Amino acid sequence: MPKTEDKSTTVLCIDDEEPGLKVRKILLESAGHRVITARSGGEGIRMFQSEPVDAVILDYWMSGMNGVAVARELKRLRPSTPIIILSAYGTLLDEALGVADLWIRKGEEDPQYLLAKIKELLESHKTN
Repeated sequence: MPKTEDKSTTVLCIDDEEPGLKVRKILLESAGHRVITARSGGEGIRMFQSEPVDAVILDYWMSGMNGVAVARELKRLRPSTPIIILSAYGTLLDEALGVADLWIRKGEEDPQYLLAKIKELLESHKTN
């Protein structure tokens, strides 16, 4: 019997804090997504270049390279990939305009909100 094609989407999560990565990985996998993780901006960019990625969720505050700098490079490499930036800031920073498809205040939203937003972004990018 031939193997059925896996239709799950791949989400790359980039955060320099392991606990946040683990929680997002469990949440996204529970919704059927394949999740790959990176602990730095540079590692995330390398993974993005070497793996098929359908969406990216990354932290704004990371040592070495902040989330907007990472998102800017990812958009340069593949402009159509949706990117969500998580931050302690409640509103989208001017520097993130044009690189973040969505800005979510970290820890304030219900986990189901993140899942719903990932689904919306993936669906809207399929139709574009």
